[in-house]
Amino acid sequence: MNVLLIYPEIPDTFWSFKHALKFIRKKAASPPLGLLTVASMLPSGWTKRLVDINVRKLTNEDLAWADYALISAMTVQRDSAYKTIAQCKEAGLRVIAGGPLFTTEYEQFEAVDHFVLNEAELTLPAFLEDLAQGCAKRVYATSDFADIRKTPSPMWELAHFRDYASMSIQFSRGCPFNCDFCNVTALFGHRPRTKSATQMIAELESLYHLGWRSGIFFVDDNLIGNKRHLRTDLLPALIEWRKDKKGVPFGTEVSINLADDEQLIQMMVKAGFDTVFIGIETPNEDSLAECSKKQNMNRDLVEDVKRIQRAGLQVQGGFILGFDNDSTLTFRRLTDFIQKSGIVTAMVGLLQAPPGTKLYERLKQAGRLLDRISGDNVDGTTNIIPAMSLDALRKGYKDVLQHIYSPEVYYQRVKTFLREYRPPQIKVPLNFHHVSANTHAFIRSIFQLGIVGKERFQYWKLFLWTLARRPRAFPLAITLAIYGHHFRKTCKLHVL
Repeated sequence: MNVLLIYPEIPDTFWSFKHALKFIRKKAASPPLGLLTVASMLPSGWTKRLVDINVRKLTNEDLAWADYALISAMTVQRDSAYKTIAQCKEAGLRVIAGGPLFTTEYEQFEAVDHFVLNEAELTLPAFLEDLAQGCAKRVYATSDFADIRKTPSPMWELAHFRDYASMSIQFSRGCPFNCDFCNVTALFGHRPRTKSATQMIAELESLYHLGWRSGIFFVDDNLIGNKRHLRTDLLPALIEWRKDKKGVPFGTEVSINLADDEQLIQMMVKAGFDTVFIGIETPNEDSLAECSKKQNMNRDLVEDVKRIQRAGLQVQGGFILGFDNDSTLTFRRLTDFIQKSGIVTAMVGLLQAPPGTKLYERLKQAGRLLDRISGDNVDGTTNIIPAMSLDALRKGYKDVLQHIYSPEVYYQRVKTFLREYRPPQIKVPLNFHHVSANTHAFIRSIFQLGIVGKERFQYWKLFLWTLARRPRAFPLAITLAIYGHHFRKTCKLHVL
């Protein structure tokens, strides 16, 4: 049995980093972790081939070779998923689909033969058993949650590492909080389930053995959702594992209450984490109360961010505009907050209501829902009717993006961050491919940003300031300059 594991194209979005990847000659940010994990759950006698359309095209040779096409996608990949499914059906393949897009929208994909929804650890075995008996149903779904301590390691060998800037890995699923716009708990529950440290080290060892030496992102929606297991199980194991493997930085997503736990921050830094994404959403307390983001309330959020930065973690932030309690004053308050906090990578989107969330149900009952969500965080679209006029919301949103990603403001924010940031002193072993990519990125940044770019004045100011004031952070400063180039290109494409 030959099966294609197909990952549809991710459009040019904030997190695609497409314009930044060109600087390091990579094709995509990371391989599809879900598909690589599912590959390990398929029968060992099946021959598997990964086709990540973000790094190469789906060819006629692929289609002629295969017996089945297994497709997984997120909402933002919807258009590419339709196109890919049509290609597979035209070639006479049976199509099996799963992942977040299909879990919430499977009824919209009539051409798909079989849906394996929710968590594959529970629904895939039943499908495979029925398939072997010749009586496979169209839809396999469950409301239960899997024991991920039984989840196998991803089949990394299917991916071509040189195409990717980073790798992904998962320790936990679920989040203890109750933000009404977030579908994480609808998909994975409120009780964070964790893998064992033994599993995680085995996955990391597998990556390391295959030659991976660059960044690894823990895709957990909230890594600190289960602090006890993190503190007593995972972090000590990571600290031990890294003793002879320095130079593999980790990133992840956490909640802002990390700022309350200095010991935990120090352990994360010692374990190799250097970047955390935090859903800050808004500095407006009334809007935080409206969306039940209680963990962010009654705080000095700017100081919380700076405390984490000073400990050695770069904070990336997610922000939302369009809450009922937002006003025209909110736009300026948000830009001021982002600037003062030194959050360089600031993802600002309009409020959207994903199916399965409390927000979706509340607005549905109020008759305030529009079309489906796009899945793109910064395309300026929303599927809700906001309390303020939609025109005012879109104008304010455009003004925010224009401001925070204008070269002068953006580069000043990089300096604000670097003044606070105190990374640990770590000796990184040389790796030819890593050095080569960084050298190419540096030279290209000089030409594209420092010579022909509109931001060249700000680029050289940051260049010289960092060499004089924060020389250890010079590579990071250049990286952030390149990120700014990507963010401006993406925002201009969608909104500006």
